[in-house]
Amino acid sequence: MVSGEPVLVTGAAGFVGAQVVARLLEGGYRVRGTARKPATAEFLLRLPGATQRLELVAADLLEPESLNAVVRGCGQVIHAASPYTLHVADPQRDLVEPAVQGTLGVLRACRASPGVRRVVLTSSMAAVTDEPEPGQVLTEEDWNVKSTLRRNPYYLSKALAERQAWQFMEEHRPPFDLVAINPWTVIGPSLGPTLNASNALFVDLVKGVFPGYVNLSFALVDVRDVAEAHVRALETAAARGRYVCASEVLGMRDIVRLMRAAGFDQGYKLPRIGLDSAAGNVLVRVVSYLQPRGKGTFVRTHLGRVPAFDNAKIQRDLGLSFRDVRGSIAETMRDLERWGHIAPRPSAAA
Repeated sequence: MVSGEPVLVTGAAGFVGAQVVARLLEGGYRVRGTARKPATAEFLLRLPGATQRLELVAADLLEPESLNAVVRGCGQVIHAASPYTLHVADPQRDLVEPAVQGTLGVLRACRASPGVRRVVLTSSMAAVTDEPEPGQVLTEEDWNVKSTLRRNPYYLSKALAERQAWQFMEEHRPPFDLVAINPWTVIGPSLGPTLNASNALFVDLVKGVFPGYVNLSFALVDVRDVAEAHVRALETAAARGRYVCASEVLGMRDIVRLMRAAGFDQGYKLPRIGLDSAAGNVLVRVVSYLQPRGKGTFVRTHLGRVPAFDNAKIQRDLGLSFRDVRGSIAETMRDLERWGHIAPRPSAAA
């Protein structure tokens, strides 16, 4: 039941956070959304219901005093803010510290606000695995224990942040409970103009960054399904623990085929050379050492590996059903075109 208390959404201007805000407003909730610079989230004010029920406030996850005020008066909190990039200058400073300290800061602020009943954490499958193992079906019981500051540092940041969250709950026994949503590669239309890291894959593909089909596979999920999972985690009293949130696995060759079918072929530099073979793997692995460290380690730990997962828990507990990611890819491409991240199709520009 929707209450008069606002739901706090940190990182409201982000790719996932914005869709969470939209879904909450659609459901009749009052929403308080945070951003380091609220002006970057002003596009949310155009959402239906925003004029009456959306408040945008400034908050810095690394400044705890800014969090106490924004949590006060909220009954539920969705912590969606966290840096997402594969390559940074200083992984500890730019990824690990914001993710871990930001999460702990939000939990401490919630503990100091007696009205908070539930916190939903936007975690990641990066907290579940660093490197998909052949034959392994990943579940909520799995944890990433391989990532380091030199090897997939973004994955390390997500694993540490979620582990610290659960440790906080165990040590402090706060009056609220915690639920974690663990999505994999999140795609789909964006409510704001910023290009998110997952959708950047499609931009790279049409711009010829990949000279051929690389032997990489992606567990995909639509951003609107991720937002729905967060809201259902708030609304479902019996929700507990972690939830694997992914729909289907597609390889790069299949993704490119779907991009072509959506009309993004002529005039774009989509891959046409097959590098998804044993010989291609060797070449790609060698070239990966010439890439920035974050991107290079990602390629080497995922090349030729097809992730497998069990999403039965999120479907059973939260009643979530997933969109067909093939349709999501087509919508993503049109959205990238709309925002100007890729050149318009000749037919669309005519």
